[in-house]
Amino acid sequence: MATYRSLVVILALLSPADQPAATYACRADTRFGRHTLSLRQAVDAQAPATVAANTRFTIAVHSQQGTLPTEVKGFKLQEVRDLTLRIPVPANSAYLSATLTGGSGLNSTPSVQLEGNTAVLKVSGPIPGGATFQLPTLSVRLRAGGKGTIETKLKGTSYDDPGLTFQAKIKWKFLSTTAPVACYPDPNPALTRTAVT
Repeated sequence: MATYRSLVVILALLSPADQPAATYACRADTRFGRHTLSLRQAVDAQAPATVAANTRFTIAVHSQQGTLPTEVKGFKLQEVRDLTLRIPVPANSAYLSATLTGGSGLNSTPSVQLEGNTAVLKVSGPIPGGATFQLPTLSVRLRAGGKGTIETKLKGTSYDDPGLTFQAKIKWKFLSTTAPVACYPDPNPALTRTAVT
């Protein structure tokens, strides 16, 4: 149980508390059992307010800088790795391409690819405890559909349908353990709204 409490604190510090943030409901599968927790990830997004039907436009999802702690109540956070963030292609639009820009402190080259109808940003890391890092901005080029509204949202509806996943490695005394963490946004309001005219 003590290891679980330290993991909760670690996840709470992934993003600054004074930034606008998405709230994720998360589940960590540890050697001590499954535990639920909450995670704030500071994120904002941009998209045009209006576009004409059947024209191209871009949405950009930007995660703010965060810092991992080195130690929490005697537990050492060794690293976070294999972080994956998923952004669904909005309804009433068609995917054309996706690019990544910026990002720092990731100790690997991020990648983005389309999986089904979802743009998937992957960072293998590892990001060590105590490191300051920032995910790259994900820009998705789309073609608008017919008249209506296009909303950008985060992916995820449950622990079994996560929008954010990663591995957290923690050391306590002589024991190191890696906990896979699966998260979904709760609530999940629209990050952007574009009117198609």
